Amino acid sequence: MSETDARYLAEGSRVGIRLFTYEDGTEFTARARESKELHQPWLFPPTSGPGYAAYAQRVIEDRTRAGFLVCERDGGAIAGFISVSNIVEGAFLNGTLGYGAFAHAAGRGLMSEGLGLVVRYAFCAMGLHRLEINVQPGNAASIALARRCGFRLEGFSPDFLHIDGAWRDHERWALTADMVRA
Repeated sequence: MSETDARYLAEGSRVGIRLFTYEDGTEFTARARESKELHQPWLFPPTSGPGYAAYAQRVIEDRTRAGFLVCERDGGAIAGFISVSNIVEGAFLNGTLGYGAFAHAAGRGLMSEGLGLVVRYAFCAMGLHRLEINVQPGNAASIALARRCGFRLEGFSPDFLHIDGAWRDHERWALTADMVRA
């Protein structure tokens, strides 16, 4: 890894990660609209300015959340997004990851690299010990990404999250700082 570009919290060979800003709304929402077919029925990122502003406010201002943009180092285009939510400090030191690639970046390995950077950042800079990913069982791409990044399947949660008008089952995947160090 080269010396980190000032724009990024961390960077790999093809992507860097940085925090969400309110100024990213125009690019983010355009990419979300272009990626609607890729995301649904699993994910519904904001596609309008007001929707983005509300989402960005949560990941920027809420201490129990952090939002990261995965950006291509060649040109800085936003390739995807990763959030850490439900951050609990104290004895638990846990966070829940959510993520999505944008259509132009899907299948290129950029999210694998970006998620790896966020995992290391969460364990080192944020001081977390455990990260979880909750994925609907039919979302093969998201499960494959969790596997590629070293997450282990820990369980099944019926009727776990309310998505697209219904309670959806989820698989629970997790990774601890010790697993990454090993």
